[in-house]
Amino acid sequence: MFFSALKRLGAHTATNVQASLSTANVFRRTLTTAVDGQSYIQKLRDQLRYYAVAEIAGRPYLVTQNDKVIVNRLKDVQVGDVLKLDRVRELGSKDYALCGEPYVQQGVYDIQATVIEHTKSKLIKIWLNHPRLALIKNIIFLVVLYHYGSSLYRKVLIGGPLRAFDDLQVVIKRFLFRQLRRLPSVRNKIDTELKKTLTEMEESMFSKEEGVARHYKLPAHGLSKDEVVKRLTEFQQMRSADWQGGKVSGTIYHGGQELTDLLADAYRMFAIANPLHPEVFPGIRRMEAESVQFVLNMYNAPATGCGTMTSGGTESIVMACKTYRDMYRDIKGIRYPEMVVPVTIHAAFMKAAEYFNIKLITIPVDPVTFQVDTKKMARAITSNTVMIAGSAVNFPHGIADDIVALGKLAKKHRIGLHVDCCLGSFVMPFLEKNGFRTTPFDFRVDGVTSISCDTHKYGFAAKGSSIIMYRDPKIRKYQYFLSAEWTGGIYASPSVAGSRPGALIAGCWAALMNMGEDGYLDSCRQIIETRQKIQTGVEKIPELFIIGDPIGPVVSFGARAPLNVYDVGDKLSDKGWNISALQNPPALHISVTMPWVHSADEFVRDVTEATAYLVAHPDESKGSTAAIYGTAASVPDKSIVEDVAAGFIDLLYKA
Repeated sequence: MFFSALKRLGAHTATNVQASLSTANVFRRTLTTAVDGQSYIQKLRDQLRYYAVAEIAGRPYLVTQNDKVIVNRLKDVQVGDVLKLDRVRELGSKDYALCGEPYVQQGVYDIQATVIEHTKSKLIKIWLNHPRLALIKNIIFLVVLYHYGSSLYRKVLIGGPLRAFDDLQVVIKRFLFRQLRRLPSVRNKIDTELKKTLTEMEESMFSKEEGVARHYKLPAHGLSKDEVVKRLTEFQQMRSADWQGGKVSGTIYHGGQELTDLLADAYRMFAIANPLHPEVFPGIRRMEAESVQFVLNMYNAPATGCGTMTSGGTESIVMACKTYRDMYRDIKGIRYPEMVVPVTIHAAFMKAAEYFNIKLITIPVDPVTFQVDTKKMARAITSNTVMIAGSAVNFPHGIADDIVALGKLAKKHRIGLHVDCCLGSFVMPFLEKNGFRTTPFDFRVDGVTSISCDTHKYGFAAKGSSIIMYRDPKIRKYQYFLSAEWTGGIYASPSVAGSRPGALIAGCWAALMNMGEDGYLDSCRQIIETRQKIQTGVEKIPELFIIGDPIGPVVSFGARAPLNVYDVGDKLSDKGWNISALQNPPALHISVTMPWVHSADEFVRDVTEATAYLVAHPDESKGSTAAIYGTAASVPDKSIVEDVAAGFIDLLYKA
């Protein structure tokens, strides 16, 4: 314990210790006057378990057990000086307190302290070992332990111990690989291989441009219309994949040449329109509002339903994530937002997480149904969760998640639920009316608060249009950017872009009006029947299997060992097919579009022949796709794969 104070007495005033140090008295409140002086002094000494501070010449000095003094000013005292303390104040004691002028026996006054230290570091060290500071350090340790422990617990709880162990192995391998990459010999080897890969990609890309004139600066004199059209025709005729013949997965969502001509007419009529200025282009405002309302009705939105048009599915998803982040920061005060999504969700959610600093929690899918595991998703939701999401259907496998179960989770935790229907777009809403198997996915599901739908996919509008819908305008408001203090005036925009191409809005409206409900019913029927034909054909091949149970326009399939599905894809590429490769697990993906209606039978024949050939000639496997994805899967440091991807994007802008 600390002794609490000293009381100056006239009989012990003004003794000089080098720098005129004052005499000192130690006092403690006592209820007894008849106490032996020496025993009382010993009692005080015994209770000096910690420290007190002596004020010597107006400066504080530390008094420790056994009457020792630690000082930090050499000019005041020297080592070995014996001090009589005239005032002592406690240092954090709860038992000793200065209360008025307590009576203390005179025999208590003669406690002397010997100077043993000058160093200031000793004082700091003693402070660092103070019990209260130790308590603070323990609290900090527990907070850090809780933070990392809860992260580890959540990882194990969500993915299971095997998945957590696999993730740990990946982290360790990635760390070791990055350290190895710092070695000059390893770094040089990687740089050499990276340069070789990018050179091959460049040669492949530029080989399609042979014979086409290249331009690196503006012409000194503008070209005539005929000259420009001639150059445009050259670009149009550059060697490319056969999408007209129905050999390209997705990519070209073509509604027929007549519709394309109509879109071109609409673009021509509104080429200069900009919806940022509705007072100048009122017709564009009207067409955008009607296009949004068409899609809201298609997705059975309530009377309060609302939305905006965006440049595509990615922007629609990004806007929804930004909306929930801002809304729950305002309503719930969430400063560290999280969103919980299936591992099969579109990459736009990863982009939104990076753009808007939202922690992304990905949930594994059921190994049989390939729907998100809703139990694991429920366990992943925390007080920082602002939204969850599901797909109807997802891009990789064409699987619709259990939106009803997700809606219950969203309602229970009072958070947003976004349904990504960008790919399902104008197919999913017409399944039921066509008599096809479907699942609840739209605003009729309680708990769904937003849906994204691409009009430029199966809506057959020109590329660059999508709709993001909300259940209520109170939610949509958080999507807007509003600035009332800009020097250029009050500024407001509904999405990322400021100025937007009114011509694309006009084209979207024209496509929706021209197709009508009957047109979309017919296209939905043809696309689903074609997907079923492809699916049935693949299921008849023993070495291949369909992933999950698709209900929309997408089908994907993998291969049973020892066959590598990427080799099947390479053989199909040799036959002119352009289909997408998937990973985790390895598979091939087809987004069925209208041109596939006439090529499905040919595809089934070719995939059957390619598989039979590979089974009969196993030594001719390991094509380019298998090599690329095999290497990507084996590299623990995915930054190398990302370097290759970044190099590819660089090539896109190389003239």
